[in-house]
Amino acid sequence: MAVRVAIRVGPGASRTRVGGGHGDALVVKVTARAVEGRATEAALRAVADALGVRRRDVTLVSGATSRDKVVEVAGDEREIRAKIDGLRGS
Repeated sequence: MAVRVAIRVGPGASRTRVGGGHGDALVVKVTARAVEGRATEAALRAVADALGVRRRDVTLVSGATSRDKVVEVAGDEREIRAKIDGLRGS
């Protein structure tokens, strides 16, 4: 199974972190700048690490050049949703 998650990427942060919410989206702050897809790749890596899945299990669905993105995470749906809720603080 796979879970789709809206994320809000904040490039150029002082440190990488995943947590909090921006509307319905999970906030992902990354140190990488928004140049040549570096921030997007860093965000996908950060989401994978935060959810305890492999990087290849996190796929960009939409928003390649936007701060607002949708990603799909492969794995156990219940487990992933619980981790996301914990990261959002809900």
